[in-house]
Amino acid sequence: MKIEQIYTGCLAQGAYYITSGNEAAIIDPMRETQPYLDRLERDNVKLRYIFETHFHADFVSGHVDLANKTGAGIIYGPNASADFKHISAADGQEFPLGTCRIKVLHTPGHTMESTTFLLIDENGKDHAIFSGDTLFIGDVGRPDLAQKAALMTREQLAATLYHSLRTKIMTLPDDVIVYPAHGAGSACGKNMSKETVSTIGEQTRSNYALRADMSESEFVKEVTDGLLPPPTYFGMNVAMNKSGIGSFESVFNQGMRKISAIAFEAVVEETGALILDARPGNVFCHGFVPRSINIGIDGDFAPWVGTLIADVNQPVILVTEPGFEEESVTRLSRVGFDNIVGHLDGGFEAWKNAGYEIDNVYRITATAFAENVKLLRDKVIDVRKESEYEAGHVEEAYCKPLAFINEWIKDINPREHFYLHCAGGYRSMIAASILQARGYRDFTEVEGGFNAIATTNLSQTGFICQGKTLK
Repeated sequence: MKIEQIYTGCLAQGAYYITSGNEAAIIDPMRETQPYLDRLERDNVKLRYIFETHFHADFVSGHVDLANKTGAGIIYGPNASADFKHISAADGQEFPLGTCRIKVLHTPGHTMESTTFLLIDENGKDHAIFSGDTLFIGDVGRPDLAQKAALMTREQLAATLYHSLRTKIMTLPDDVIVYPAHGAGSACGKNMSKETVSTIGEQTRSNYALRADMSESEFVKEVTDGLLPPPTYFGMNVAMNKSGIGSFESVFNQGMRKISAIAFEAVVEETGALILDARPGNVFCHGFVPRSINIGIDGDFAPWVGTLIADVNQPVILVTEPGFEEESVTRLSRVGFDNIVGHLDGGFEAWKNAGYEIDNVYRITATAFAENVKLLRDKVIDVRKESEYEAGHVEEAYCKPLAFINEWIKDINPREHFYLHCAGGYRSMIAASILQARGYRDFTEVEGGFNAIATTNLSQTGFICQGKTLK
C-alpha cells in the first residue's frame, strides 16, 4: 500500500493517490488529469475509484474527465446529488482496494454531503483518514459555504460539524494519519497550519476545535467567529463540480491560441475580454497594455482572479512573460475560468515593439514615501487584510482590503491624491491596475509595501481609528 499526497501550492490543495496491489484510488483530483494518468501508467495499476470528499467550492475537480478516461467510478458520501454518473455511498459503506479497504465516514457540517474516507490496511488496522474540508491541520472547515443549499444557518451547520468530529473523527486511534484537503492559504478555513499531514492524537492535543472539554455552543462560537465572506467564485465552482464540465484539454488548447499585437485590440473589442496581465508587479508597473488588470503568476494568482473577477464566464485574454502561457492557462482552469480567448503572442514586448500605446503605474520607494507623506494631511490606503492592519499600520492609514475593492472603490474621490500599499507590493499592484482601468489615476503606489515602510522612521501604530476600517 502506498499513499502519495499531490499538493498544489497555489490553491493550498492536497489530492491523494493510493495504490494497493494492482489497483488505485484518487481522492479530490485537480482539474488536469494527465499527472494522474502518468502515475497509473508508471505503476501499472488500474484506477478503480475517484473519491470526492464533497462538492468543492475553491477549485474545479477533474473527477468527470478522469472517470471518462479511465472507467473509474466516482464516489461521494451521503446526500450527494450530481448531473453525472456517480455513487452516493452510505455511511459506513466499504470499498475494497487491492488488499485494503476504504470506509465511508459521513461527516456533515462543512457541507451536508461532506465525507471523510478512512483507509484500512491489509491487516484490518485503521491507517489514515482523508478528511477533505471537515478537519484541517490546526483548524476545521468553515460552516458557512453551504447555507443556501442546506437551508441551514452557519450556526446550525457548525453544530452539525461539532458532532461529526466528536462521533466520527475523535473516536479514531491516536496514530491514525490525517490527510486534509487544504493547508495554510486556503479560504476554506481560517487558522490552518502550514503542515499538510498530522495524526488524530496530535490534532486532539493541538487543534483548538477538538478540545475534549469544548461544549457545542463554545465550538459554534469559535468556529464562526471572524469568518470573512467567501470569494464570489466559490458558488460557481460548486455548480461546475455538480454538473460536470468540459475537459481540461479543450480549455487549455483555446487558451494557448496566439493573438498577434495587430489583432489584439480587435479581439478584445469583439469578445469583451478582460485583459489579464500575469507578469510580476515590479515588471508590470513599468509598462502594460492600457486597461490591463495585473494579477501576477508569482503569487496567489488563481484565487485572486476568482475573488476579484468573480464571474467565471468572463472572457479573458492573457498577457504573460514568454514561457508562462501554459502555467497561466492551467491555473485559471483550476478555478473554472474556461473562457480564455487566447494570449498576446510575444507578450508585452511584442505590443511595445509594435508602437502601440502603453500605460504605467506611478511607484515610489518606501523611503521616498516616508520622506514625503504628511500623515495628518495625505490619504494612505492599506489594502492588506484587517488582521494584518490591526497588527500594525501607518498612522492614520485607511484599511481597505483588496478583496473588497469592488465595494470600496466607489468611495474614492478621483480628484484627491492618495498613497497605496499592501504588505510587499503584490496586492497593491493588483489594486493599482484595477483603479487605473476604472479611471482613477491620482495615486502613488509604494514599492515593497508595509514590510519596507516598517524599516523607515515613519510613525506606525496598532491603534484603530474610528472610521478607518472597512468591514
